[in-house]
Amino acid sequence: METTVSPSPGDPGPSLVGRLLDGRYRLDSVIARGGMATVYLAIDTRLDRIVAVKVMHRNLADDPQFVERFTREAKAAAKVAGPEVVSVHDTGTDPDTGLAYLVMEHIRGQNLRQLLLSIGPLTPSRAVAVMEPVLRALASAHAVGMVHRDVKPENVLLGDDGRVKVADFGLARAVESTSITQTTNHMMGSVAYLAPEQVETGTADARSDVYAAGVLLWELLIGAPPHSGDTPISVAHKHVYEDVPPPSTAVDGIPANLDALVVRATRRDPSLRPADAGEFLRDLLAVKATLPASAPVTATHDTRTLVVPRVVDKTTAAGPPQGADKPARPRKSRRGLVAVAVVTVLALLALLGGYYLGSARYTHVPDLHGVPAAQAEAKVKAAGLSFKKVEVFSESVAAGGELKQSPTAGKRIKKNGTVTVTYSKGLDRRTVPPLRGKDPSEASALLTAQGLTVSAQTLEYSASVPDGKVIRTDPAAGAKLKPRTAVKLYVSKGPQPIGVPDLQGKTQAEATSTLEGLGFRVAFTSSFSDKVPQGTVISNQPNSGTAAKGATVTLNVSKGPDVVTVPDVTNQSPASATAALQAAGFRVKRRDAFFSSGKTVYATDPRAGTKAKRGSTVTIYVV
Repeated sequence: METTVSPSPGDPGPSLVGRLLDGRYRLDSVIARGGMATVYLAIDTRLDRIVAVKVMHRNLADDPQFVERFTREAKAAAKVAGPEVVSVHDTGTDPDTGLAYLVMEHIRGQNLRQLLLSIGPLTPSRAVAVMEPVLRALASAHAVGMVHRDVKPENVLLGDDGRVKVADFGLARAVESTSITQTTNHMMGSVAYLAPEQVETGTADARSDVYAAGVLLWELLIGAPPHSGDTPISVAHKHVYEDVPPPSTAVDGIPANLDALVVRATRRDPSLRPADAGEFLRDLLAVKATLPASAPVTATHDTRTLVVPRVVDKTTAAGPPQGADKPARPRKSRRGLVAVAVVTVLALLALLGGYYLGSARYTHVPDLHGVPAAQAEAKVKAAGLSFKKVEVFSESVAAGGELKQSPTAGKRIKKNGTVTVTYSKGLDRRTVPPLRGKDPSEASALLTAQGLTVSAQTLEYSASVPDGKVIRTDPAAGAKLKPRTAVKLYVSKGPQPIGVPDLQGKTQAEATSTLEGLGFRVAFTSSFSDKVPQGTVISNQPNSGTAAKGATVTLNVSKGPDVVTVPDVTNQSPASATAALQAAGFRVKRRDAFFSSGKTVYATDPRAGTKAKRGSTVTIYVV
């Protein structure tokens, strides 16, 4: 393809004309210079064929990330096939210069930008004729998951043989990580066709190509893009915040259905555009069927020439030459009168048939864009049509707002036909249900039923939620989320285990404070101890290892030694005294006086009223 574009601020490096690139491609002349590359007319010496070789500029060759991405995207672009696609033959990096290159099919002719500069806007029929192969090329790419990302007149090539082809599939993505995308010339060349989502988030899909193609169709009809400005940023701002108006607002004579198609393709909300180039193409072909046949658009080496076959009106072109004798007027005959009558009757029948098949049976769909449902229904019924209201959720249009209508405004439709208008129900939000205490499987099922998903499960200790049950969710129960939003489950693995200290020798108060500070509950037992002072911990159970938070630790607290008061058994018989002392917990030893009669206890040791250890011996003295 023979074309030139303005050079970019980037340094293309020295000319490579005459070099044998990568030992195979002889670079004969420069075809074009652009922001990223120089295109050479070359000979593939291995296959002996003419090719176009795009060699990336030197500043890009020094970026390893760019070279790797350029190669990957070029290989992906090679998978896009079709008669409307500029074929990719080869890609690589020249070992001598380190420059990345792309070998493409050579198209002799010019690009669409040059055509528009030379002849101005096209008629609706010819604009549609140019757009048809462009959309076929994009549809081929979309069918294999490839997005062009840089649809603009410079990438639409017009061959001398009448072919229209699209070039540079996916290569815009290859430069996303390089500074070249920030150069003014490059941005100004592409920003006029960027979809709003590319400006706002940097993302692009098939609908982004549809938007750019819609802008391209506008430019074919008008002669310039719909948005312009002094800087790329100002143009980008308009894409995000301003609608592309109908082309008919700029020039007269645009058919209503073509007008509506351009508006639909360039909606700022991607969901309101055709889903991909294939759908856009089907709508374009429906419009094409209503237009007069278009003349072929053919590029020649003289870019001012547009080959359009001349159409001759045979009803006016034929006639006698200037100065010729007028022929004698033929005599009227009865046969002629009959023929006139027959023709008249047939004409009336044709008019009646046309009325019945046309205006009597058909009408046009009213424009319902921005019209509330109640008014839209009245407008549709006034046109003799049925009205069907459909409501769907929308992230971009407020509840009650109009999203789309089918058939679109201006389309021909049978009377009594149905016009379906889709309105927004507003934001679709799903509520996170309360899941505390439920099994994870049950919680997942409840989230799925709400149109949400489970992203992950995280285990946490919990003293209040049983092991294996849901503690909480993130986002929390009651949160309003978009459909298919992931919700994280936090699942209990039981109470957190805590080390149990040995508290022997601590006072009861000290031991209790320590255990409660660790999160344990405390229980008490008490025991007599000859060795541990009263009120001091003898032992705790458990006294080592770990226990769950909230578990009970039992303290065994000393009551001190076990002592008993010696009862008064004097003046009792030895047997009665012995029984009383044994009942009090003592052992008894008897000692009789020398002169004892053996009948009466007169004293004890220890004496009555004193305290002695339980189990110790009390001696009774008998007289």
